[in-house]
Amino acid sequence: MKTLEATGKTYEEALMAGLAQMGLTSDKVDVEVLEEGSKGFLGIGAKPYRLRLTKKDTPALRAEEFLQNVTELMGLDVVLDVQDEEEALRIEMQGDNQGILIGHRGETLDALQYLTSLLVNKGGKDYRRVTLDTEGYRAKREQTLINLANRMAAKVQRSGRRMVLEPMNPYERRILHATLQDNPHVTTHSEGEEPNRRVVIAPKRA
Repeated sequence: MKTLEATGKTYEEALMAGLAQMGLTSDKVDVEVLEEGSKGFLGIGAKPYRLRLTKKDTPALRAEEFLQNVTELMGLDVVLDVQDEEEALRIEMQGDNQGILIGHRGETLDALQYLTSLLVNKGGKDYRRVTLDTEGYRAKREQTLINLANRMAAKVQRSGRRMVLEPMNPYERRILHATLQDNPHVTTHSEGEEPNRRVVIAPKRA
């Protein structure tokens, strides 16, 4: 329900009635006063307030509604904190059983982030980057990848032979490349096709 007309003896009563029917809070609707109410004289000729409530359509609200519906279908009770920045949406999910949302090596979290990004940017002129996180997983995973990159680079330097890492998504590959881009002993590049594209760490030749 995107638009609804509601009535009440007062503005507040009409607003609360409309919000209850729509299942929304006041920050998620635009309100237009169609007719101002009046008390009349001794209640005679009293007129109710008539309002039109229209559900707001913003990238943040679309993302929040989508994720709320998906997590409910997954049987999870999740609280969403959506930070709407100029060119990005940063969404933090909090609740129990967040491991289900993360999935194996963040695959479920990445999939939800990708789908949310598609929804947010559908039909839009300006691209809005979406970052979805829970329990600080992104920062922990980034640090794990940085440690992996440095450890593998040291092995390549000692052995003089290149190493091919396991398949990773573009976000994770970028972290590896960025970590080693200034390393004087090794160079990196990616090989293969998605979803099996891998980072290769090779010795830097003189």
